[in-house]
Amino acid sequence: MSAFLQWLSTLHPLMQIPVIIGVFLAVVALLLFFIELAPRKGRKYTIIRMVACVLFPLGMMAILDSYTWAIIGAGFFGLLLFWFDYRSRHGAGYIFQLLGFLSPAILLLVVGLIVPTIQTTIASFMNSRGTEFVGLENFIWIFTQPQGVRTVLNTVVWVLVAPAVSTIAGLAYAVFIDKSRGEKFLKILVFMPMAISFVGASIIWRFIYTARPADQEQIGLLNQIIVWLGGEPVQFLQVEPWNTLALIMVLIWVQTGFAMVILSAAIKAVPIEQLEAAELDGTNGWQRFSNVTLPSIRSSLVVVLTTISIASLKVFDIVRTMTAGANNTSVIANEMYTQFRNFEAGRSAAFAVVLFLMVMPIVIYNARQIKKQRELR
Repeated sequence: MSAFLQWLSTLHPLMQIPVIIGVFLAVVALLLFFIELAPRKGRKYTIIRMVACVLFPLGMMAILDSYTWAIIGAGFFGLLLFWFDYRSRHGAGYIFQLLGFLSPAILLLVVGLIVPTIQTTIASFMNSRGTEFVGLENFIWIFTQPQGVRTVLNTVVWVLVAPAVSTIAGLAYAVFIDKSRGEKFLKILVFMPMAISFVGASIIWRFIYTARPADQEQIGLLNQIIVWLGGEPVQFLQVEPWNTLALIMVLIWVQTGFAMVILSAAIKAVPIEQLEAAELDGTNGWQRFSNVTLPSIRSSLVVVLTTISIASLKVFDIVRTMTAGANNTSVIANEMYTQFRNFEAGRSAAFAVVLFLMVMPIVIYNARQIKKQRELR
């Protein structure tokens, strides 16, 4: 690989582009060829697969300039893969094709999720330098220090308020905007905040909350309205506990559009026959909504609630951009970053583990709901 890159660097920049594109297309064509070849039966195809199973690992290890024993091990693994492939009950080529599709995802899952989770869990039981085992000391520190307890409670408030309000607001928009004049335009306006990053949304709302002395001109929208009404400017990001709710409002503003789009699509999928039958039975609009529409979109409601709940648990950008956790507004993700910057790796990892444990029940519940839906289908 290094020799190829060195040779590539000697070419003219305009020549490097087609060479890279050509190599990429060749690799893709080769992969597609073997994916297409995998399920075919016959001795000829079996021999081709055997050669591929041996040469592919050998070639990869050689290109990566690894050790000789690693190349031999890769060749042995290729032979073993071929043996499993040949003995597969699903027909020759099944294991080859299966591993070809799953290996990139499995590799990314192991490298990006499983290994960091194990490392973080181990680090949560170590001291700040990671050189000494301290047991549950980091977790005890979190739940005995006022700041740590307040951080966890703030995160719980985010999870309770933001998903509920966002889902209710999104459902209300989906119901009242549906089939109204200018429906597409109104939905675009509601969904537009989703196109803004959390940092961008935070900066916008920080300007909205900005307060200047009463004798100066206000640049914050809310405080300007308050002054017009005869009131005094309010430091929205400093007054506890309303400053936490002010931050939550940013997430609600962003996520309401997401909830509206999902729930609007679900409402449109409700069979019109059910609504007409309910109307013939003499039900009013609210009864049709509560007894027909809501049960029909229950699965979509669960998806919206769980998705926004997970986003609320791991919220970081909004808090970091607007207050950096000052005035008791910190959440677990922000505190995790703060402790890491303060060279307290053990406490940072402990916060990460607490956050992981809080996310897991929501993920498990969502997975169970999806499983139930599949069983019903």
